[in-house]
Amino acid sequence: MIKPRTPPGVMELLPREQIAFQRMLDAIRETFERFGFLPVETPVMELSEVLLTKSGGETERQVYFVQSTGALGKAEAGEDARAMPELALRFDLTVPLARYVAEHEHALAFPFRRYQMQRVYRGERAQRGRFREFYQCDIDVIGKDALSIRFDAEIPAVIHAVFDRLAIGDFTIQLNHRKLLRGYFEGLGIDDGARQAAVLRELDKLDKRGEDAVRATLGGGDFALPEDTVERLMAFSRIRSRGHADALAQLDGLGAGSALFEQGRSELREVLQRLHAMGIPESRYAINLSIARGLDYYTGIVYETTLDAYPQVGSICSGGRYDDLAGHYTKSKLPGVGISIGLTRLFFQLRDAGIVAAAESSVDVLVALLDDAGLDHALALSQRLRADGFNVETQLEPRKLARQLQYADRAGIRFVVIRGEDEASRGVVAIKDLRRGTQFEAAEGEIAGALRDARLKTLLFPDAAQAETAR
Repeated sequence: MIKPRTPPGVMELLPREQIAFQRMLDAIRETFERFGFLPVETPVMELSEVLLTKSGGETERQVYFVQSTGALGKAEAGEDARAMPELALRFDLTVPLARYVAEHEHALAFPFRRYQMQRVYRGERAQRGRFREFYQCDIDVIGKDALSIRFDAEIPAVIHAVFDRLAIGDFTIQLNHRKLLRGYFEGLGIDDGARQAAVLRELDKLDKRGEDAVRATLGGGDFALPEDTVERLMAFSRIRSRGHADALAQLDGLGAGSALFEQGRSELREVLQRLHAMGIPESRYAINLSIARGLDYYTGIVYETTLDAYPQVGSICSGGRYDDLAGHYTKSKLPGVGISIGLTRLFFQLRDAGIVAAAESSVDVLVALLDDAGLDHALALSQRLRADGFNVETQLEPRKLARQLQYADRAGIRFVVIRGEDEASRGVVAIKDLRRGTQFEAAEGEIAGALRDARLKTLLFPDAAQAETAR
């Protein structure tokens, strides 16, 4: 007999955990739509020549390639299997987006505001908290020829709305600008683009490796930067802000720089001003000049969001501006800005930290069945409650009431509707509230209203005794 087990690197949840995960997905989706983003889905498989166009060797080593076999493969390819196009599973949602926009460019309205919430696949080394299959939740705004910096300011407002709604604790959206960084590098004599990119990638590791390790790397080996240059890089990367006025003051205090430096500072200042105008709380955003985002396609503002009380969780949402992501697929210039939430990893870490827990069932009510004679009534009652907007499970086989209550409790169902001989003779039902540990009665025609009242009293009177007194 084969032992049932999931493959390494995947997250499989029990129903009540899955409900909690699904509710996070729903909250994120609804928030994206509230800001005017439109849904897009792309195939789980892409042509490998398309998917890997912008990828380096490290990414390619993590890609799952798809091999077509069996009758379908032979029918498509004839006798020569080499004629089959090579397919690969998508490893993120950004490259498929670039292909999608380039392919459908003439059918889209620009600026194109898209959200996408799908699984992606990476050949990660199996370890706790690292997944080979995971959900990403992305938004991007793509412009035609140009895209105003004002869209870069709107993205943090979306981030704030998402995590404020998820209510997972205080968080900070940390902002930086790649042009500001590259302009500063120019002032230090680091002019070569490839060398700048390498320094950016090292600075992006500060939170993981620490200053001493990054300082040693930049001062030796292939970098061999002068000690004074390394120390100035370290001092620059320590700059943080507290509050809106301080963020502007920190930017003003950086001194004059190259044209690129000044452009980055100006754009970052405008983003800060727009966030202030939108009423985003000052405690929710800050500049952090160590944020670089290691991916080379970022060209402007970059974002990372962290939980204030749980810095060990790392970034829970990141992204930034890119000027030419679709350049390999079209001659059109399609600049964009966007962010991504790795929801599977985030949910795993939040669950691990005790911030999220298994949810109540999506089933509101269990209609109990004490004997076969009551089945037709139970079925009719269930239908009426569904018509009134409740999710209802009907007990279809009679069991001892204690076992039915135990089942409902274990499944996370809050209310159990019971109709025994005594209740039937009086035209009422008994309603057991398993969350409160209380029981009350309602007339047959008033069950829906009684259930809604019980829910409302839970919100108004969190303490069970208060609820009972109010009743």
